[in-house]
Amino acid sequence: MSNKKVFAFDRMNFILLAIGMAVVIIGFILMSGSGSTAEEFNPAIFDARRIKVAPLVCFAGYLFIIFAIIRKPRTRNGGHDKAGE
Repeated sequence: MSNKKVFAFDRMNFILLAIGMAVVIIGFILMSGSGSTAEEFNPAIFDARRIKVAPLVCFAGYLFIIFAIIRKPRTRNGGHDKAGE
């Protein structure tokens, strides 16, 4: 019997979560930029990068985060967990 705590996430889950968050942040950075003012219209707000690419990057990041949360960590005792003994 060991007193070792069992966590829901292992190290790989946290790494995958960090990667997903970084992808979402990159998507938001791609969406950013100067906007139009009352005096001047900026057509760059309708650029393909801002309205197509960046939302897809954010969506992919969110899907990656969901995968990282759902991913089941591997057990260290030969593939058997406590319930299967």
